[in-house]
Amino acid sequence: MINTLIVDDSSLARDIIRDFLEGDESFKIIGEAADGEEGVQKILSLNPDLVTLDIEMPKMTGLEVIETVMKKTSVPIVVITSHDTAKTAYEATLRGALEFYAKNTFTMSLTPEKRREIYETLKRISGVKARMSTAFFDLETSVPVEPTLIKQPENRKIDAVVIASSTGGPKALSRFFSLLPGNFPVPIAIVQHNSTGFDKSFAQWLDTFSALNVKLAEEGEILKPGTVYIAQTDKHMELCMAGGQMSLCYNDDEPEQNQKPAADVLFRTAAESLKRSVISVVFTGMGSDGAAGTQKIKEMGGITLAQDEESSLIYGMPKAAAETGCVDMVLPLDKIPAELVRLVQ
Repeated sequence: MINTLIVDDSSLARDIIRDFLEGDESFKIIGEAADGEEGVQKILSLNPDLVTLDIEMPKMTGLEVIETVMKKTSVPIVVITSHDTAKTAYEATLRGALEFYAKNTFTMSLTPEKRREIYETLKRISGVKARMSTAFFDLETSVPVEPTLIKQPENRKIDAVVIASSTGGPKALSRFFSLLPGNFPVPIAIVQHNSTGFDKSFAQWLDTFSALNVKLAEEGEILKPGTVYIAQTDKHMELCMAGGQMSLCYNDDEPEQNQKPAADVLFRTAAESLKRSVISVVFTGMGSDGAAGTQKIKEMGGITLAQDEESSLIYGMPKAAAETGCVDMVLPLDKIPAELVRLVQ
């Protein structure tokens, strides 16, 4: 059983979250808290396997709760908040929250597939306590790890970089872009698995960490050097060539690897369009999205990178990519920006 604590000042919200969780017999609600101070007390006394946490609460905000708790113990926290606090939700990931959802996700009619996806995500998150105590949450002072060079890529002209990330991705990407120089000469397209409606806020939030221009990708947009394009939620983003120019477009096809957008779609279309002149990077995340796309990029002659296990919160996606045998380099998070700079120059 996954012992779960619900922290929210709204009794209605607590009821909705409890009803949702009790729809799967794996979850056991061991307590509720109606404000931040009570939340801290119950987290420390009950030692739950999983905490759902609101952001805006009396006495202590969700951010303050996370900071206070993480100084004393490691506990998987999932933020459940409203869209108007979306940027704050991303700030919560820097402090230790592992995932977040919009409150209206649980008030709308969820498809059986979406229910299963959320349940599976929460189950996996509840099992990462051990990983939370590693250097992932203190990347600036982590012990250096030597890169694993599987195959030295040949030098060639690079036209674009494509990136996949999921759970743990916001924190990893914020660190990655803080280390990437502002003169990085090629466009970057990213599929980060985000909750519905949080895409624009994610782009705005990530932009604060980057010397590059970070924006939400628009339909038919021509890619420009030094710009980072974030995929919209609930659509697949493709990289295409039109009139000799790279552009981004969307389709409404079925989810792949239970994801929409799926990194596999971005990687596959980038490989078909750019052949040898694309680099892919798979960051931390659950599942295997990006593995098939990595294989496609390698088949078409591109360069493939993946984050290493030590610096990944969840070594699911990068592990799946590495297990295809098509990854050129497995790198610690902090080594990836410099390696990309070397490759594009």
